[in-house]
Order: sequence, then C-alpha cells, then structure tokens
Amino acid sequence: MDITLWAALGFLFAAYAVVANDALQTLGTFINSNGRFHWTVLFGFAATILVATFAYGWIVHDGDPSFERLKDTVKYPVFDPQWYHTLPPLTLLILTRFGVPVSTTFMVLAIFATMGGLSSMIGKSLIGYGLAFSTGLLVYMVVARTAERFFERTRDKQFAKHWVVMQWASTTLLWSVWLMQDFANIFVFLPRKLSGLEASLAIGAVLVLLALTFANQGGPVQKILRNKTAVTDIRSATIIDFVYALLLFFFKELSNIPMSTTWVFLGLIAGREFAFAAAAKSLTLIEAARSSLSDLAKAFIGLVVSVNLARGLPWLAKGLEQDSSGLPPLTELWPTPAAKVFLFTANALLIPVIYFLVKRSRLSVILMVVSLALGATAFFLADIQ
Repeated sequence: MDITLWAALGFLFAAYAVVANDALQTLGTFINSNGRFHWTVLFGFAATILVATFAYGWIVHDGDPSFERLKDTVKYPVFDPQWYHTLPPLTLLILTRFGVPVSTTFMVLAIFATMGGLSSMIGKSLIGYGLAFSTGLLVYMVVARTAERFFERTRDKQFAKHWVVMQWASTTLLWSVWLMQDFANIFVFLPRKLSGLEASLAIGAVLVLLALTFANQGGPVQKILRNKTAVTDIRSATIIDFVYALLLFFFKELSNIPMSTTWVFLGLIAGREFAFAAAAKSLTLIEAARSSLSDLAKAFIGLVVSVNLARGLPWLAKGLEQDSSGLPPLTELWPTPAAKVFLFTANALLIPVIYFLVKRSRLSVILMVVSLALGATAFFLADIQ
C-alpha cells in the first residue's frame, strides 16, 4: 500500500471528525426520533447503507471513492500529505467535541485546494445556504399550519408502521446522497484510486468510528438539533430528511464541485424555524433569528479558521523547512490582489460575528446580518481565483 504515515493519520482524523460532526445533519433526526431502539440497531442500518454506497462509487468510478468530487486536479491538486495537512482535521475533531457545527468540507478540503478550488466551494455553499433557507421557509409555511399541527395533536400515533417505514426510507436516501457528497472530505488523504485491500481497510476504519458516534448518541453537535422545534417526532423527522435529501441530490447533480453540506443543513433548519415563528407562532421571530444566527455565526467562524489554516499552514511549513532565511514573504499567502482583499475581509467580518455571539442584542443582530450580506455580495462580485 502506497500510504504514508501522515496520510493515514489525516485520514483517521478526518473520518472521525466528519462522521461525528455531520451526524447532526444526516442522522441527527433519525437518532433523536428513534431513541426507543438500541444504538446497535441504528448503527447496523447506517453501516449497511455506508458500505453499499461506498462499494457502488468505488466500482462505478474505477476505484475512486470520492465520487469524482476531486477529479479537477487543477483546483484540487494531487500531492503527498505532510504533517500540516493533518492539523485541520485534528482541529475539526476538537471543535466537534465542543459541539461547534463546522463545515467539514472547508476544514478538511481547503488546505488541499487552490484559491480557485476554495472560491468554488465557498460560492456553491453560499448558494446552498440561500436555496435551503428559501426551501425550508416555503415548505414549512405550509407544513407548520397543517401537518405539524396535526402531528402535535396525535403524538401517540407517530409510530404507526407506515411512518416508521417512510422515515427509514428517507434516511436511506439522505445518508447515501450525503455520503456521495462528503466521501471526498475523508478520502482526500488517500490515493485518488484505491486498491481492493486499501478500500477494505479504509471503509473498515470508517465503520469503527461510525459505531463510536452512534454509541455516543450523535455527540455534542446534536445539541443544535435538539433545541429546534419538533424534531423528535418521527413524522417531522421524515419531512426534514426528505427535503434535505432532495436538496443534496440537486447540488450533487448540479456539478462535481465539493460543497458544505453543513451550510445547506443549517439553511434548511433556519428557514424551518422562521416558518414556525411566522405560521405556527410556536416561537417568536426574535427567538428564531437568534437561534439561526447563532448557528450561522459559529459556522462562519469555522469557515474563517479553515481558510486561515489552509493558507497559513503551507506558508509556515515552507518557512520552517528553510535553514536561516526566515519565513517566506506574506505575498505568498495570496496569489492575487483580490485574494488578499478576500482574506482580510473574511477575518474582519469576525468582529461583528463575535460581537453578536457575546451581546445577542438587536444592534449586534443588525450589524452581523448587514456585514455578512455585504461580504457575500462582494465575494460573488470579486474574482479571487
């Protein structure tokens, strides 16, 4: 096997962090609404889908486990992982233990991508958040007034056989489509084409880490989902999973560009919360805004940390490899003037974001929303390739 020590360590860090962090979005509602089952039953179900999806992709794409998400070697070059490549997934693993919803795509893939690859991922993820928010808002403006009110009156009937079958079917679709999107985040450390032995050992390691996540009931990140409206009802969970799966399938078919599935999920849940506030009056608009913006703020901090690690670690490593000439010039951190502005702007936006997390006042909400909206607009207008 042509796999170095740093590649193996990076793969293990990424596999555990990705599975543990993203259990929130793919398996969170499934775990929360099926607490009556022992975790081994739920794990066996998820493990079967994982192995089947991996085997399908590995066979169809001639040994490529990433479903061709890393096929563009101009944006995602092929090179041997070094010590600094293992630090982003390790950071992700630590943040996961604190329940921070960090995008695994940004945290893991950013350091392997060029500025063109990074900007493509960010652009697609921002579009994903906006479309998911709009979809969640529109769908649940209807559902909150009809189905959700019916679910609330008939909680004792949620475990009817047809609802159980529908929920497990929607989870099958969601889990498999998500794996097609995020396998790239795990297998970027390994060769782009795996032998049969390499594939078997790799998927075996992922299964062990998945078992740990189920034994831990999804981990600390699950707190984000548990404090949202009506997520433990199996029928509500089915609707969430089905809508989310359709969104991921749309973006999967749209292009092979990797994207943050975490941002899509947070957008869907945010739209859902605003719909509940507007239609069902189960919470106020202020409560919905603060909850959704809190998740977005943490995700944005994760994005900026990911970008800083992706640009800074190779620069720092290059300096450490030199004898006495010191660190390389700062200009190597950004290939173009637009990229320089992007990096400075992204870090400057941390100020209103952190201010919001500290104060949670009306002023802090306005400052954060306006700042992020202007930043997103500038990003799409600029060329940071």
